[in-house]
Amino acid sequence: MTRRELDAAGITDPALRGAYTACRELNARHGRTYFLATRLLPVERRSAVHALYGFARWADDIVDDLDRSRPPGERDRALEELEADLVAGLRGGGDEPVVRAVADTAARYGIEHRYFADFMAAMRADLTVTEYPDYAALRAYMHGSAAVIGLQMLPVLGTVVPRQEAAPYAADLGVAFQLTNFLRDVGEDLDRGRVYLPADLLSAHGVDRELLEWSRRTGRRDPRIRAALVATEALTRDVYRQAEPGIGMLDPLVRPCIGTARALYGGILDEIAAQDYTVLHRRAVVPRRRRAGTAAGAALRVVGARCRARMTGRASRSASLGPALPWKGTSSG
Repeated sequence: MTRRELDAAGITDPALRGAYTACRELNARHGRTYFLATRLLPVERRSAVHALYGFARWADDIVDDLDRSRPPGERDRALEELEADLVAGLRGGGDEPVVRAVADTAARYGIEHRYFADFMAAMRADLTVTEYPDYAALRAYMHGSAAVIGLQMLPVLGTVVPRQEAAPYAADLGVAFQLTNFLRDVGEDLDRGRVYLPADLLSAHGVDRELLEWSRRTGRRDPRIRAALVATEALTRDVYRQAEPGIGMLDPLVRPCIGTARALYGGILDEIAAQDYTVLHRRAVVPRRRRAGTAAGAALRVVGARCRARMTGRASRSASLGPALPWKGTSSG
């Protein structure tokens, strides 16, 4: 399947094919929900999405490294080296395979370089910032860590409206996905010393970092924490609602993919609620059968979208032939 994707994308250089393959493997290994959705994309666009995800995953792994035996500053240096390689890659150089793939994708699709700069700024913030006082501050961070991912994706996905019209919705969807991850991973993030839930939202329900750490450490629950998590879920669902109109602005061939990603991530919220918001003690995972069912339904929509696209193409070609077709202009009544 990897070879077919690369061939369809017109990626022929052996080293570059290897770089894209490395990105695909990162996506398959770390982004189960995201990877499943990408299987629904037109084959020629999948490699670009893998490159964007692979680079983001590579950087995220650097800042989230939990190995306490590493010397202080090693993550900082690794991130600096990655950023330097990215700058070189976007200028036509770069040595890191994942950087080569993402730089090639940026060149092929005309992705604005400022989005990558904003992303790296957010990654640097993760090295020093451990909490956010309010949603506005968190949203500013998520511009670089999540919204720009949606903006990077737009040229790859394609739109039926001017791209700038769809951009705010793509950014919101990226934010909604990340808020979902923050809620699901609140316990793991706490282990890394970070709290990505707005401090004012937590304090409105009588929750602070100390209470979260106590619950994580002891495995005991507290109704105040549950109330704060319910409020976070409501906030996240509201962002999904804001993003929803953007799906209809995308190329019809990619709508089933993005709709499936939205459904699968929304399913994580459903699972969190079904487990009564015990995210500090267990990771909410959408059951495999449900993921498969969602993907199967989307696959049928993909087939329908491709059939409609072919019929539209045929109709357009037929119309261009004009009166040469004997049936042109006839009516069924």
